Amino acid sequence: MSAAGPSQGANCAPSGGSAAAPAASVGVVATALLRGAALAAVLALSACASTPGRPYDPFEASNRVMYAINEPLDKHIAKPIAQAWVDYVPTFVQKAVSNYVNNIDDLFSGVNGLLQGKLDKAGNDFGRVLINTGFGLAGLIDIASDAGIPRGGEDFGQTFGFWGIPQGPYLFIPLWGPTTVRDGTGTILRFVWSPTTEIPDVALRNVIYGLGAIDLRAQALGATSLLEQASLDPYTFVRRAYLQRRQFEVYDGNPPPEKDED
Repeated sequence: MSAAGPSQGANCAPSGGSAAAPAASVGVVATALLRGAALAAVLALSACASTPGRPYDPFEASNRVMYAINEPLDKHIAKPIAQAWVDYVPTFVQKAVSNYVNNIDDLFSGVNGLLQGKLDKAGNDFGRVLINTGFGLAGLIDIASDAGIPRGGEDFGQTFGFWGIPQGPYLFIPLWGPTTVRDGTGTILRFVWSPTTEIPDVALRNVIYGLGAIDLRAQALGATSLLEQASLDPYTFVRRAYLQRRQFEVYDGNPPPEKDED
């Protein structure tokens, strides 16, 4: 919906080892990132090269099955939980959960801003993380927004797109939603490297994951109502909206003209 693990053996390292450890950690992260990008590129290129029809959705038949499976799961489980969260949980608790998740997103947005050479965005994002983590109770309070510091909104999927990696096939995954090979790879990297994974208490860590998922679904309640009212073919509506939004984000609001998907 991320942080490198703590360095090992620091207490027994010689005097020069303390300087080498951060560099080694950065090397490990960079290597993993490049491997993730390479995997996304290989999968995307191989799928696009081998499938006829719509190149962006070569697995449409199976995706529609996954969409049909998702509908009752969302209708009877995810959506009611999210609606109860909005209706009954105090607003300040909802806001604290959103702020915590956003603070982690800002950290990764800063990293991806650097990877794309967007230094202004990266500076704002890292500034937000420092302020909200240091003075906002580990990100539970969003002081940076009150101070007028904008969010960058960058992620690994956008970075891969900036690097020229094709988006690859469109996928629909139950209880995850729409994605692509490129975006899905980025989401996995964000999850694996999240600072939340470093929390030693497994129960607490899982609660945080669960609250984050509920918060994410709650933010989409309005979109669900729009989907139910506006679309004759919900699957096509979701696919078109998702791919257009991601294209818009990768190109910072100036995407190239697109071909009609039909």
